[in-house]
Amino acid sequence: MATTRLIPMHVIKGQTVAHTVHERLSYAINPEKTNSGQLVKAYGCEPETAAGEMLLCKKEYETYIGRSEEKKSDIVLYQIRQSFKPGEISPEKAQEIGFDLAMSFTKGKYQFVVATHTDHSHIHNHIIFNSTSNDHTQKFRNFLGSSDAIRKISDKLCLENGLSIIEAPKQGPSHYGKWLGDKKPLSWQEKLRQTIDAVMAQKPVDFDAFLKLMAENGYKVKQGQHLAFNANGQQKFTRLRSLGEGYSEDELRCICQLKIRPYSHLIFGH
Repeated sequence: MATTRLIPMHVIKGQTVAHTVHERLSYAINPEKTNSGQLVKAYGCEPETAAGEMLLCKKEYETYIGRSEEKKSDIVLYQIRQSFKPGEISPEKAQEIGFDLAMSFTKGKYQFVVATHTDHSHIHNHIIFNSTSNDHTQKFRNFLGSSDAIRKISDKLCLENGLSIIEAPKQGPSHYGKWLGDKKPLSWQEKLRQTIDAVMAQKPVDFDAFLKLMAENGYKVKQGQHLAFNANGQQKFTRLRSLGEGYSEDELRCICQLKIRPYSHLIFGH
């Protein structure tokens, strides 16, 4: 059983494209999270030099189109977050399934890195792929229904490998949290990540709808310089910025916006 989420990765505020690519990949392949780097696998590049190779591909794309394409607001990478039920899968099998998911979804047209993390109660994959194609002639374009496509591929792979799947993926965080955290007590941060993932699976039409769903799931919202949430029984608010990549306010706003983009934004092509 696995849950999935597609996360578009923009240039980090105040940083360059190069810094963003290095930072995002460094977080994913962190040796402390990937069994000293043994749980990292790449396609179209080498894990150790993936950032440089992806950036080179972007430069070749700019040469191909005759202008600088990457902008501060541009998406430079995409991440697929794939989380497995505790105790149901080994790290090695999780990585194998993650690699097959990445290859199937990108059709081998985009460089990607699969990093399997074992630092939480649930094994999970960080699948990061380049927004620029291997032949540097096109950009990946998200599309309405991309998250469903990823989930269906993941479910198919899970069934093929004898794993269970979530029969009703829109049931909400209570169902999601039941299997994700049934091994040991979770931190407030981990519980918040679970709830955010489950709420995003319900496809809120915009960010206000996302905040409303969070409130319906028992969270108080504190808006200001740093958006924060507080669960029932929790003493202090948890800032989104403390949850790690994929959970910042900007990233969540972007995901909500992508959910209402028209079908004309195709998965492949400029």
